[in-house]
Amino acid sequence: MITDQLLHQLLVATVFSVLGLVILGLVWLVLVKVLPFSLRKEMEDDQNTALGIVLGCLILGISLIIAAAIHG
Repeated sequence: MITDQLLHQLLVATVFSVLGLVILGLVWLVLVKVLPFSLRKEMEDDQNTALGIVLGCLILGISLIIAAAIHG
């Protein structure tokens, strides 16, 4: 009985985790297509630290929104 509930909760958590990662990946792909410059060039070649900080904050913000939407 407890084992069935635990397995069900683990399955639900896994499904929502994968769903959240897929949505985050889609947001990243849209971001890459929308921006007028190459993220790879700016981050690797030009060593643009400010862009890295902004993108990190953006990813954290989107992740929080996705987590809140999935959690309910």
